[in-house]
Amino acid sequence: MRHWLTEYLADVKNSVLLNRPAGRAVTVYPDDVFLVSYPRVGSNWTRFLICNLLQPEEGLSLPAAEARIPGIYINSDRALRRLPRPRILKSHEPYDARYPRVIYIVRDPRDVAVSRYYFTLKWRGIPDGFPFEDFVKQRFLVAGNAVLNTGPWGDHVIGWLTARAEREEFLLVKYEDLKKDTAQELRRIATLLRVDPDSQRIARAIELSSFDRMRSLDQTEPLKWLKRGRSDVPFIREGRMGGWRTVLPEEAVAAIEAAWWPAMQLLGYELATHFSNGLPEPQVNAQVCEALAKSLKRGHGYAPYRAAALADQFPGAY
Repeated sequence: MRHWLTEYLADVKNSVLLNRPAGRAVTVYPDDVFLVSYPRVGSNWTRFLICNLLQPEEGLSLPAAEARIPGIYINSDRALRRLPRPRILKSHEPYDARYPRVIYIVRDPRDVAVSRYYFTLKWRGIPDGFPFEDFVKQRFLVAGNAVLNTGPWGDHVIGWLTARAEREEFLLVKYEDLKKDTAQELRRIATLLRVDPDSQRIARAIELSSFDRMRSLDQTEPLKWLKRGRSDVPFIREGRMGGWRTVLPEEAVAAIEAAWWPAMQLLGYELATHFSNGLPEPQVNAQVCEALAKSLKRGHGYAPYRAAALADQFPGAY
């Protein structure tokens, strides 16, 4: 009896281990492409754009897009290994040296904070009316996404960019640029994916990936794992740039900018706060920001920051 029970428990354990989400333990193949971002920066829209770029004739649903570019937190490593190669996988992991080709999406952290607030509300992590300032100071700045172990926004962004920004197989895409000139940014993505950036194909993918269409699909064909969240809080929101200006209180904005102003300025995000005693000591030290500036300067000729304005702050980078 004891022998049978031991074998049964061992089988159950193996089954659980084989079917648990892959996460950071995902198997990585040399021809993989990873769509990487901090959570709530627009990676779901980017995934939808890429799926409609690859399969423009189908007009995919949200679940179909998730199946085409699966996330590593929902699917087991065994299931992901069964996918046809080359694979495109979606990840929110901090820097992982194993990822061979990476599309990295970055967004203004003040807008990310607002999006994270409503996503946390959807999952009942905070009550209605929870103060934005408390959310930013107690959760967003401190732990980032504790469930996925992503760390704070600044650590995530600087970790990836200092290690990879100068490499050809790394593509930095600002969410704001993707919104302003979707066709141009999608062409850059297509080039990394080694897909023909045909103008008609690009236009079709953009048409199929509008926020209106995604919001409609979120109502009619939502992602299965979202059904456990609050139905009155939408998953696909507005996707606006600069929405933080009408939502975040000044104290929350100042807290974000005080923590991450070097990375924000390097990426071209202008500060709204006037610090009377000069710029505060950031969460990330100046040496790390110098390395980030150097990487951005060398990488792809992509320099959204103002070099002259930053030269005095990070002289070793220029």
